[in-house]
Amino acid sequence: MHFGNVLLAASTIVLAVAAPSVEKKRANKFKWFGVNESGAEFGNTAIPGQLNKDYIWPPSSTIDTLVGKGLNAFRIPIMMERLIPTSMTSTSLNATYQSGLTTYVNYITSKGAYAIIDPHNFGRYYSKVISDYAGFKAWWTTVAKLYKDNDKVIFDCNNEPHDMGSADTGKLMQACIDGIRAAGATSQYIFVEGTSYSGAWTWTTSSGNDKMLVGLTDPQDKIIYEMHQYLDTDGSGTSATCVSSTIGSERVKAATAWLKANGKKGILGEFAGGDNAQCKSAITDLLTYMGSNNDVWMGALWWGGGPWWGNYIYAMEPPSGSCYTSILPLMLPLM
Repeated sequence: MHFGNVLLAASTIVLAVAAPSVEKKRANKFKWFGVNESGAEFGNTAIPGQLNKDYIWPPSSTIDTLVGKGLNAFRIPIMMERLIPTSMTSTSLNATYQSGLTTYVNYITSKGAYAIIDPHNFGRYYSKVISDYAGFKAWWTTVAKLYKDNDKVIFDCNNEPHDMGSADTGKLMQACIDGIRAAGATSQYIFVEGTSYSGAWTWTTSSGNDKMLVGLTDPQDKIIYEMHQYLDTDGSGTSATCVSSTIGSERVKAATAWLKANGKKGILGEFAGGDNAQCKSAITDLLTYMGSNNDVWMGALWWGGGPWWGNYIYAMEPPSGSCYTSILPLMLPLM
């Protein structure tokens, strides 16, 4: 989703009693279905920032609730600069932030769900486009070492690169893959993203992602192509209005054909629509189409969850987020 700074409010992380493994509950169309759990990427101009003032780790009680509904994947947006503040090549981590991330990751995976670590940086480090591929590889090697023994962790190379100038997003994604594998993390899936905010609807046209990313290689053969798709007019995810009841399938058809033609697997790492009749039809259309093409679509992750969104148009936060109460029940039979 395209967004800037977010006003923050304090919240509290609540630990909960372990629940049965989600793997035993799911016999559904997608390998992964879940929610983006925001909070740790908030206050992105305050680096390193203060916990519970500038940023927060979402409550573990939310994971309990959503796992209980059958969801099994949670994307965790973080800030690269908060985790490794000095430079991408440094191995000195911010202990407070690392501890919070590891605690949250371990809680999710203890439930049998997947924790997706998402540097939510838009292809930038300290606001500068990343063109130091060796440095980016080093950043990922340092981070992947922390989780190399947890096969329920997924590494998402970088959120929504855009306006990258002369930097090559394909080389950036390959550096991420190489850095993760160099850490000895060999069992985890890796999500790669494209430029132009990794939009599915522009994947084979204006973004050039189809050509830029098709040649990525991984010795473990665990690359998943992460695309994002919103259903409002400009695809930015900033409106509660959906273009039509069929806009979901229409916007992912070309990307689906690309995945099939090239023997690739994909996931919608972000998608959403407003709490209204037309968007409900559009979401149903999107997930039904993806489910009928689940040979290439591995799943979808709703944007967005987290306790600090307030009255956000896409709020998926239990117990009272508008999309949690109204849209999640619609999606459960489709996942």
